[in-house]
Amino acid sequence: MWARVAPAAELACLTLRDQSAMRAVAASVAHAAGKARKATSLSKALAIDRRFSSTNAAASAHASQDFLLPTDPFAPRHLGPSQEEVKEMCAVIGVKDLAELMEQTIPAEVRRSVGLDLPDGTLGEAGSLELIKKILSKNVIAKNFIGMGYHGSHVPGPILRNLLENPGWYTAYTPYQAEISQGRLESLVNYQTLVCELTGMEVANSSLLDEGSAGAEAMAMIARTVNSKAKNQFFVDQNVHPQSIDVMKTRAHYFGMELIVGDQATTDFSAMPKLCGAMVQYPDTSGRLVDYSAVGKSLKQNGAHFVVAADPLALVAAKPPSEFGADIVIGSMQRFGVPMWFGGPSAAYLATSKKQVRRMPGRIIGESIDRLGNPAYRLTLQTREQHIRLDKATSNVCTAQVLLANMAGMFAVYHRKDGLQRIAKRVHGLAQLCASEAGKAGMTVTNAGGFFDVVAIDVSPKSAAAVVEELQAKKLNLRALNNSVLMNLDETHLETDVHCVIDALKAAGVGGGSATSAASIQVNGEMPASFARTGPFLEQKIFNSITSETEMMRYMHTLQLKDLALDKSMISLGSCTMKLNSVSSLAPCSWPEVGNMHPFAPSSQTAGYRELLESLEKYLNSCTGFDACSLQPTSGASGEYAGLLVIRKYQEAQGQGHRNVCIIPRSAHGTNPASAAMCDMEIKWIDDSTGMDLQEFKALCHEYKDRLSCLMVTYPSTRAFFEDNIQEICATVHECGGQVYMDGANMNAQLGLTSPGMIGADVCHLNLHKTFSIPHGGGGPGLGPICVRKHLAPHLQGHCVVNPSSAGSDPAGAVSAAPWGQAGIACVPWMFCTMLGKQGVLDSARYAILNANYMKARLEPHFDIVATNKNNRCSHEFIMDFSTIRKNTGIVEEDIAKRLQDYGFHAPTMSWPVPHSLMVEPTESEDKGELDRFCDAMILIRKEIQKIESGEWSTEDNPLKHAPHTQTEVCATEWTHPYTREEAAFPAPWTLKRGKFWPTVARVDNSLGDRKLKLRLEE
Repeated sequence: MWARVAPAAELACLTLRDQSAMRAVAASVAHAAGKARKATSLSKALAIDRRFSSTNAAASAHASQDFLLPTDPFAPRHLGPSQEEVKEMCAVIGVKDLAELMEQTIPAEVRRSVGLDLPDGTLGEAGSLELIKKILSKNVIAKNFIGMGYHGSHVPGPILRNLLENPGWYTAYTPYQAEISQGRLESLVNYQTLVCELTGMEVANSSLLDEGSAGAEAMAMIARTVNSKAKNQFFVDQNVHPQSIDVMKTRAHYFGMELIVGDQATTDFSAMPKLCGAMVQYPDTSGRLVDYSAVGKSLKQNGAHFVVAADPLALVAAKPPSEFGADIVIGSMQRFGVPMWFGGPSAAYLATSKKQVRRMPGRIIGESIDRLGNPAYRLTLQTREQHIRLDKATSNVCTAQVLLANMAGMFAVYHRKDGLQRIAKRVHGLAQLCASEAGKAGMTVTNAGGFFDVVAIDVSPKSAAAVVEELQAKKLNLRALNNSVLMNLDETHLETDVHCVIDALKAAGVGGGSATSAASIQVNGEMPASFARTGPFLEQKIFNSITSETEMMRYMHTLQLKDLALDKSMISLGSCTMKLNSVSSLAPCSWPEVGNMHPFAPSSQTAGYRELLESLEKYLNSCTGFDACSLQPTSGASGEYAGLLVIRKYQEAQGQGHRNVCIIPRSAHGTNPASAAMCDMEIKWIDDSTGMDLQEFKALCHEYKDRLSCLMVTYPSTRAFFEDNIQEICATVHECGGQVYMDGANMNAQLGLTSPGMIGADVCHLNLHKTFSIPHGGGGPGLGPICVRKHLAPHLQGHCVVNPSSAGSDPAGAVSAAPWGQAGIACVPWMFCTMLGKQGVLDSARYAILNANYMKARLEPHFDIVATNKNNRCSHEFIMDFSTIRKNTGIVEEDIAKRLQDYGFHAPTMSWPVPHSLMVEPTESEDKGELDRFCDAMILIRKEIQKIESGEWSTEDNPLKHAPHTQTEVCATEWTHPYTREEAAFPAPWTLKRGKFWPTVARVDNSLGDRKLKLRLEE
């Protein structure tokens, strides 16, 4: 997405396009998936045949012809160990080859015998880029004036190259290890400060998934604030964006909340005693600026809370919602330097008052101090409610849109306050010009009384829809609303675009009479006095100091150097799958055909996107063994929620809507019970600490057989092995009338080896930001599609504006503001499947299991390993238990995690799913050398612990308790520790040979950061 395609790859693509002997890479993605399309012309047929017949023939011909295949196959670049290393690793494990390891790891009953229905993987990287370019070139990039929360935006070049396309930013993980995450944590504090300043609120989180779900989160947050049994009504103004209303309806349905949609201007809120809150749009969906002060006052008198969905660019020029009495402000930061990407990803925001901070969903960054007393950022209140409250949770949010939030924050840093004001003034000025020119052309502007960037033109007696369709033929996309066409201006538009649209409207027969009152509108970029922002804002130095690109580049680079990402060393976080995010798979995300597409553009302009997305759905169906797929969910937790909604909708359609019991193993991800609670399910827990007891499970299912809705299960288990009796577990659920939801967190161990369909599941979500190589971005974006069996397909999510082809005939409610969710990053998993092909995808799972078992074999003599399967094999990850070490020395898992930073490594997943443990997942992308370095680090740490056990080092003053060590501390004149500076900072040879990574702060004080909340810049 994120890294531009390497110059060599770019040259290869150009060469392929220019050489007549290799004119075409593919007929279509359908052909690549194994379903050939008929050529419609002789020249096309010849072009297709030359490339595909040669590769297909080469695959089956004599080996002597292999040299004619493309020389840039992706699999050897993606898979870490070489063939020789695989042999060495198998010997250490104690198996003869990979096949024997798979036999000892995966139960025979669920081993897959049918190959994946994926491309053959012979196109190479350049050829795959050529193919996706061919598909996406079918998109028509029009001039978009649709708006509705999605706007054209210029991504500043320094941010594009040095952040979005920089692996130092996009390969980082969620900043749970604060000491090695100070760069993006500082950037996120900038973002939170930006949101607070624009909205006038006191605190903001570090982003949510999209504006629609942010509205739903605000509603749920209010329900936690009031007595939701007495106040169970929530009002949404009819002039809120329709996609947001749709998402909120979904959330309200099982939340026990009555959602009332109406006109705020004619609603008597004082006569609604059960009202807990209300939400309006500012400016509203028709483009009008409305003074909501009376609404805020009326709601406050009624004990209800006021939510405002606000456009952040409008807030640069218009009075903030805080002046209307808003309690919560939500919105999307997409137009702050983030592409539209056909609907996402982009960062949503939620801002509120300090007294609500502990109820606020999502991640929050705050300031604490480190061991040496220096300021340090950290995730504040980082154990969020879905882990604390489990089945009592009102939110399942466990992720954010960190990469996009960082882009939006940097957009403000880059432009500074005065630059943002110029952009807002220009955009408003273009809208004024549009309204004035429309008035001069005899057109009636229906929102002339107050607007920011939207001009609404009454086209009566003509049909607004017909006028919009006529302009679409000219590559001008407007919006029809009632009897008006709406034109939404943004920073990418020019004066000529305004005149072009007005001329097109005149040609369509709109206006033509004498000038209307709008002709007198002045074009000066000044907001109406009643709405103009007057108070100080964005006075912080960071938003007013950087003027040159040189300094901007250095600032971003300085932050990058503070963080440990995959560009520095492996990140072995269990259940997180931090694999390679290849340049070639990310490159298309920066193409105009991907970034500049509006999610509500007409289907005639989006053929390329739809072909890409529909083929990706087929790939995912093949990997899961299911029949249908929805790409709408925007994260893994969102996928859980979507899948459970489909189950509930299906059971209601079968007259079984009373089924509401959900069985969940104790080792489940915290989002599992949170998602179930959001679907109004009654959760029954079952212990699986040593594997699920089949008799106990059967008894539980039969106890609730009349109300059993589903089982939520992760496979392989979160305890890092494949359950032998998984098929019997699933069959028991079905016997008792329930459905099986499989959490796809560990899908990286299944690819081509087994599948959710084979084990007996009915629906699963996939983490495409894990298994299928979308970067984690420092904590987002993600993509969490669901795949289902045929009987659930009629209930896949639809959309109120543009219905995706995957939508069922009786759909469960929408879970995303955009029809295909975060479609802009769907090209990454598509490229992953296309470049690797069926064998490469299969090998991804095999190598992931190989790497984990190799590391386990090396570390078993030194640490306690949590029980694996009967053959002593783990899945793609394994768990080290430090309970004995903790008891004997006082060294806890956090000490080991922090000490790894001194060795140049990010810690594995800490304290979950087993207390006092580290869970290690190396992925398939790390070579033996990196695996050995990590194992050597752990073995050296074990020797350090032995020094504590022997009394050589004290239990309090040792390098583990003081880890990590900063450069400032190590280089200080005074050194009082019993261990040397070299032992502290250079404990392994590679810290000198490969370069030392220095944490920029010492161990951060977590408890202080939670007690004394400092969540924004004040200076």
